[in-house]
Amino acid sequence: MKLNLDQVAGLNLVTACGDQFVAINGERYESSLIVGPQLLDKAWQVSGFDALTEEAILALRAHQAVITLIGTGKRQRFPAPRLLRPLIEAQRGFEIMDTAAACRTYNILAGEGRSVIAALMLDPSS
Repeated sequence: MKLNLDQVAGLNLVTACGDQFVAINGERYESSLIVGPQLLDKAWQVSGFDALTEEAILALRAHQAVITLIGTGKRQRFPAPRLLRPLIEAQRGFEIMDTAAACRTYNILAGEGRSVIAALMLDPSS
């Protein structure tokens, strides 16, 4: 899916996404990552929804965004509540959605100047 949004100078925006890739400002990535308006964390090593751990969620909390979007791959899947505890205890807002929806929502919120990050998981290659 190709996403169209007027490029806001200096912001990281999702310009395309598919089951096996995400493009940020036109650059293609084929592994899960965290993106924020001024952040691109390619070191977030979550190989797919089934590999999500509490440590991965702690990494999201460390970015201190007011809103955290969690894209779970091709379809929306809800992590166990124990995994989300770090965000809940820190009183951070978060939403769970499929990765394409997280990309679209992230672009809107980042374009509005909101404090947001998106943790975008990709489905493992078959």
